[in-house]
Amino acid sequence: MENKKENPGKAAPKANDDRAKWQPIEYVGLVLFLAFLACIFFAHEQFSGAFNAMFAKAYKMFEFYLFGTSMLGATIVVSIMTGRILERLGFTDALMRIFLPIMKYLKINAAVCVGIIYNILGDVNAAGRIAGPVVMKSGCTKDEQKIAIATLTNAPASFSIIVLGIIALSTAGINPFPVMIVGIFLPIFLIPAFLRLFWRDTHAADIHDLPRFTPDTGAMDLIFGSAREGVSIVLTVILPAGCAVFTIVGLLEYFGIWGAIVSSLGGLLSAIGIEPETGIQTITVAGTLATKTLGTLVSGPTADAAAGALYATLGDPNVKKLIVGSFILANSSWPVQVPLGQIPAVWSGVVDLKTREIMGAAVIGCIIRLVYAAICAQLFGLYFTAVA
Repeated sequence: MENKKENPGKAAPKANDDRAKWQPIEYVGLVLFLAFLACIFFAHEQFSGAFNAMFAKAYKMFEFYLFGTSMLGATIVVSIMTGRILERLGFTDALMRIFLPIMKYLKINAAVCVGIIYNILGDVNAAGRIAGPVVMKSGCTKDEQKIAIATLTNAPASFSIIVLGIIALSTAGINPFPVMIVGIFLPIFLIPAFLRLFWRDTHAADIHDLPRFTPDTGAMDLIFGSAREGVSIVLTVILPAGCAVFTIVGLLEYFGIWGAIVSSLGGLLSAIGIEPETGIQTITVAGTLATKTLGTLVSGPTADAAAGALYATLGDPNVKKLIVGSFILANSSWPVQVPLGQIPAVWSGVVDLKTREIMGAAVIGCIIRLVYAAICAQLFGLYFTAVA
């Protein structure tokens, strides 16, 4: 027999001793596999029911944004188109000129206000898509980026919320002008000033330090490019993020946990001066639905079972207080899937922050909005009582 010649230039492969050892995550996987088999054998109906609940809840996102009557998907596309057109027409540069003196006094880069302005004019996703690059071009520090995101959450996630809310306030006999000044426009400056107490690495930007933000895109490229960008955001960012959050909510609903959370939340909202039904809709579903429901509650009785639920008590200052609180809360970046899913998905990779930092800033901003809505509701309640 011929002896095989060994290749002296090639070392024999070493055995990977570490690969043979069980890692902690492998024990977790084994336990999950055994639990999976046990569920199929002993509780297959509950197991399949839990998955069906998750599927059904996640599909709600497709109803909201693609197939339902709310037309939220089209709203986002139009909002991004509007934002890009405004940007091309010098809107961002004009905003920087307006806000620069005020934010310079507060020692904060004026770019932190761009997001909340675009949020008021359009939609939270369009605002992030436009404001993120502006924040980076302006040289904002990490703390200022957090301030920009938290401030952004204190404006309505869709322009339709403002319109429907004004209709509801007017129907209830409440002048919407002071409510909008306090609830929508004052936070543009108030929130960054407050957050600077905690995120202190800020600096005032001089006009000479800032680039020009107006692009030189052609008309056709601008219109069709922004429309394509809007569709891309809906399909590749918003739907996946929303489905992820709604899947968890569906699982909690199936086991009865979410109902208990919502019930407790309704009691809390009522206690702090926010109409509970619409407040829960804002936090769990959408501000658009909440303001639409609010308009139904304060309108005269119709065939709709919910219509007129608050109509007979509109003279009560406490009822008006609840309506104002609900309006201000709705004009925010709630519901829950926005700070936990959509904002991190839109801003991640655009700014210097990690995903958890973006999510943390968004959640802090939404909590601040809840507290701010409660404070405004109490103040307006005192006013309604005084003039009653």
